[in-house]
Amino acid sequence: MQPTGGGDVSPAGGGAVTGGFTDVAADAPLAVRMRPASLDELVGQQHLLAPGAPLRQLVGGASPMSVILWGPPGAGKTTIAHLVAGATDRNFVALSALSAGVKDVRAVIDTARKERRRGGPPTVLFIDEVHRFSKTQQDSLLAAVEDRTVTLLAATTENPYFSVISPLLSRCVLLTLQPLTDDDVRTLLRRAVADARGLDGAVALNDDAEAHLVRLAGGDVRKALTALEAAAGAAIAQGMPAVDLATAEKAVDVAALRYDRDGDEHYDVVSAFIKSIRGSDADAALHYLARMITAGEDARFIARRMVISASEDIGLADPTALPIAIAAAHAVELVGLPEVQIVLAQAVIHLALAPKSNAVVAAIGAAMQDVRAGHGGAVPAHLRDSHYKGASRVGHGKGYKYPHDDPRGVVQQQYAPEGVRDREYYRPTGHGAERAVAERLPKLRRIVRGTGASGSPGAGDASEPNSTEERHR
Repeated sequence: MQPTGGGDVSPAGGGAVTGGFTDVAADAPLAVRMRPASLDELVGQQHLLAPGAPLRQLVGGASPMSVILWGPPGAGKTTIAHLVAGATDRNFVALSALSAGVKDVRAVIDTARKERRRGGPPTVLFIDEVHRFSKTQQDSLLAAVEDRTVTLLAATTENPYFSVISPLLSRCVLLTLQPLTDDDVRTLLRRAVADARGLDGAVALNDDAEAHLVRLAGGDVRKALTALEAAAGAAIAQGMPAVDLATAEKAVDVAALRYDRDGDEHYDVVSAFIKSIRGSDADAALHYLARMITAGEDARFIARRMVISASEDIGLADPTALPIAIAAAHAVELVGLPEVQIVLAQAVIHLALAPKSNAVVAAIGAAMQDVRAGHGGAVPAHLRDSHYKGASRVGHGKGYKYPHDDPRGVVQQQYAPEGVRDREYYRPTGHGAERAVAERLPKLRRIVRGTGASGSPGAGDASEPNSTEERHR
């Protein structure tokens, strides 16, 4: 699907462009000149182009349904808006969420309502980047969309389930545009080279140069066409009959990266990053690390996620994982980018290759569940603070056994409140260092609780009883 250049959507004055978009000038960017004139010229998004599909109804004017178009840059959202604007039986108004406000929205709605009362044509309101509208601005659309005073056509690169208010989302059909495939981008590049609206055969495009542009576009055909235009201009200026690889490389040397630090891709990439570490795929984890660093992600954010992962997914299966992750986080502060990317990579590899255990997560989760459910009780009197004057008169600390006085370093003693005295929250796995913990923990529980029950080797707490606690006076 062909993208628009975006520049002709910018509102003038009060924020609206009426009567469709501005005409395409002869010197307009190549990406704008190559915008499809009909649905038949669209490339990609075949899942939305079946006969009777909402997209065809929208473009053809057969249905007044309101639509939200969600997809990455360069997938064709604004192109669809242009096709809708080309319908002759509808008023078309374009707003940009970057500059329009509630006043602009209400002005469009008032005009549309007057037209409707006079029996005039229906109004289609296109809002580009609708995710940038505040809740109040989105609220101002609800009634008009509900009674079809306007047919809303909104475009967003952000996940609408997070960026669009639920009442507005429920009044619209959500159409998800997929990133263009390499074949889609290649098709559009070749069309731009030959079409009279484009280069009109003034210069050819060598196969290796074409492959380079396709690869660096990353599914954003606007970027591919912009690079093609720059490369073609350079080739023509030098009298070259074709754009070769060297010329294409000079035109663009950085791949398109779909990553918005404040958007959906931010969460998708970091989710994949953590899941790759959890899944012990160091190569995939390094890819996502590189992707975040290249996109300008805050290294402190990356380090924080690694610290969490060290306890959440590794825990005591590798007790060195958490110190290494924390050391990487400190290195971010001490060294900074770009050098700290090496430290982060080392830590990522260590975490990915470490044995995995989520026993710590399960343990604190079970303990929190008991606390929220009201299970527990008073702290046993012998464990209460007894160092202050008068504590002994109320029995605080009386009967407390100091573990270091026992040659084993552990004594029989009730530590947990009465309501949860027999709970076993921590259940170590048999992975990595937790294997030894799983063997040792049942013995500790038998001594502390004074029971003959061994407990299963997979249930227990890997830590010693607190050996640093001061003797209570």
